[in-house]
Amino acid sequence: MHQIELFIKYPHDVQEEWFQSLIATAEGTEWGRKYYYNEIHTVEEYKKRVPIQDYDDIKPYVNRMIKGEQNLLWPSEIKWFAKSSGTTSDRSKFIPVSIEALEECHFQGGKDMLTIYCHNRPDNKIFTGKSVVIGGSSQINSFSSDSYYGDLSSIIIRNLPFWAEFKRTPNIEVTLNPNFEEKINEIAEITIKENVTSLAGVPTWNVVLANKILEITGKNNLLEVWPNLEFYSHGGVSFKPYIEQFKRLIPSEDMYYLENYNASEGYFGLQDLPNSEELLLMLDYGVYYEFLPVENLEEEQPKTLGLSEVELGKNYALIISTNAGLWRYKIGDTIKFTSLDPYRIIVSGRTKHFINVFGEELIVDNADSALREACQMTDANIRDYTAGPIYFKEKGAGAHEWIIEFERKPNNFLRFSEIFDQALRKINSDYDAKRFKDMALSFPQIHIAPENTFYNWLKSKKKLGGQNKVPRLSNDRKYLDELLQMIN
Repeated sequence: MHQIELFIKYPHDVQEEWFQSLIATAEGTEWGRKYYYNEIHTVEEYKKRVPIQDYDDIKPYVNRMIKGEQNLLWPSEIKWFAKSSGTTSDRSKFIPVSIEALEECHFQGGKDMLTIYCHNRPDNKIFTGKSVVIGGSSQINSFSSDSYYGDLSSIIIRNLPFWAEFKRTPNIEVTLNPNFEEKINEIAEITIKENVTSLAGVPTWNVVLANKILEITGKNNLLEVWPNLEFYSHGGVSFKPYIEQFKRLIPSEDMYYLENYNASEGYFGLQDLPNSEELLLMLDYGVYYEFLPVENLEEEQPKTLGLSEVELGKNYALIISTNAGLWRYKIGDTIKFTSLDPYRIIVSGRTKHFINVFGEELIVDNADSALREACQMTDANIRDYTAGPIYFKEKGAGAHEWIIEFERKPNNFLRFSEIFDQALRKINSDYDAKRFKDMALSFPQIHIAPENTFYNWLKSKKKLGGQNKVPRLSNDRKYLDELLQMIN
């Protein structure tokens, strides 16, 4: 807690120290020599010299590292690569993971998560039982016998210190089984005999596991299987659509939920307040942050802001420089600051996951909030959803088309749709303006998807488990048309 309190108290000093340390460490790398890191002394010099990067920009370096070349982006040996797509697209990214990133960032994030939980709930009994973590799969990379790739979760599990295994179930072979459906069955059969006190992982796959356990045991909820279950740490997707499902699966007011913002590129945030959706921005994990206002995203040389320049409530694309050799890297997430002392954020969406065909600038956070309100008012519960545009026709406005899979359908579907539309108009003034008299946007079209539609869609793409997720919003109809074809 003392270390956490230090960066809360001195955020700018801590970030400046990490900036200087990262630049000095990488001076002798191929990248550092290319951009004359030995001459960089200030952040402003760094911004002028090094352009903002995306994956396509660093891909040639990654391909060389995968084949065994070293000292390209970062001086220490890189042999692990986190396979990440962020969506269900077939195009995968391989994010380099250094030993420093594992120890100073990802492992530190896990330790701080437990620290915050124990600090907020000193009477916890979490260490009297075991934790269930649904990992991805990890396999030897075909490019080189010395480099490996897999989901970030699998890389972390494979590299955990031996003592961490004492409190985890099931064993590593089962946890990293690449056959997701087989793995879920095995985890369920093994863990129902254990004293499980905590869960961790992406909500989507934890719900799948929970339902499998209830199917096997015939119990009504998880507390009948694990009476001492008290803690769930989650991340990867917004928790808002899943809250009601978890309340049904774990009917206890004492269950503690803690969100973490952990991506393949780094561990960035933790929910340090028990009754708030805000995440504390973790500033001492070997990551230097810049913030790019989303309205400037398409500019050729956009100006980024430092911590001291950000404002409350504005959408920023996250730009990071890390101890794994990512330099001014645009990870694709957008965040908003909810507090500047300390620096707390919410993840508001993805730079590519929004609908802005008609100038409505609809982001995932808007959709989650509006759907939650509609569910509360109509006694509904959502399992998954996606949305995209219906383009303008010769006569008439465009619209948004939604595919929603309900766990519990609304008691009045028309009322659900009306509340949802009104909530979006209330939350997003651009959407409201486009909906005025149906001039640009007409009333949303909503399809109710049959049970397991999204699961089967992900399965058809071999995207079950790990960090794979359903893309919530899209500026085109690719996902919509695929799903509608399945439904029909």
